Amino acid sequence: MMNGSMPQHHAARVEAAIASGQAARSALVASWRRSSRLHHLDPSGRGLPQRLTDAELREARERIAPLLAAAQGAMDRLYQAVGAAGCCVLLADGEGVPVDRRGTRADDTTFQSWGLWTGALWSEEHEGTNGIGTCVVEQRPLTIDRDQHFFTRNTLLSCTAVPIYDHEAAFAGVLDVSSCRADRTDAFSNLIALAAGEAARRIEADLFRRAFAHARIVLTYAADGQCSGLVAVDADDLVIGATRSARVGLGLAPGRALRPVPAADLLGGDTARDHLAGGQRAVLQRALLRAGGNVSAAAKALGVSRATLHRKLKRFELNH
Repeated sequence: MMNGSMPQHHAARVEAAIASGQAARSALVASWRRSSRLHHLDPSGRGLPQRLTDAELREARERIAPLLAAAQGAMDRLYQAVGAAGCCVLLADGEGVPVDRRGTRADDTTFQSWGLWTGALWSEEHEGTNGIGTCVVEQRPLTIDRDQHFFTRNTLLSCTAVPIYDHEAAFAGVLDVSSCRADRTDAFSNLIALAAGEAARRIEADLFRRAFAHARIVLTYAADGQCSGLVAVDADDLVIGATRSARVGLGLAPGRALRPVPAADLLGGDTARDHLAGGQRAVLQRALLRAGGNVSAAAKALGVSRATLHRKLKRFELNH
């Protein structure tokens, strides 16, 4: 139970940090500043989080149905790891609204009383600095622990949040593990962060494989030998998709559909000039892509006449 001076003390601390100009040096204070100055919230505010109607929550779930489906197994495993320690697991959409959760029945009443439930509005705009809402803004893994929250009424919570990216490497939602137990230690928080991060990567991988179910999935590796992402390669040996981590490693832009690229060009391997022996459709497709759709340039690269290449393109019904 909070004592009577706690709200005033926390609110004064938040305002003093904002006024001191620490926002330029501290991501936490920058979030407090957004909460206060941009969203006009009062850290001593006492109202519980606002909620969507049942119909609005159904619509929110429908909008991210592929993510919901891909997340089920990973959420179950994560909850099995942290649920006995008094934590709940939440999946929030890109607006900071939890649309699915896992929790122990004995703790449900407590979490409901704190508003940590499906349909609640946990964006920074509504709840100030918090795990889900601040992760939506900053799109990076983070923990907002107890009095790092903006609202005094949330300072008994400890929330670890990890962003999730869809099959086109666009921000899709947040995976959050929250606890309102006072005995949560720093060491345990670190374990939760590792488990949540691994669960988020599993969700992204499942989401990616579902989106490119008919493609070949290839692993990409970082300099340290660790798997850094997934790439989808079609029957013509063209890369047609890549996860966010793979795009970072390969220098590809995130957040939009990937323009097909020859796998040999992007991933390495035999980059010698392709020949038309056998008349393979994939060879033609790669040549056109490398030439930016210029038939003359593609024909020159393949060592054939423009007329021959036109006949091949017509045969394989390739647009150019």
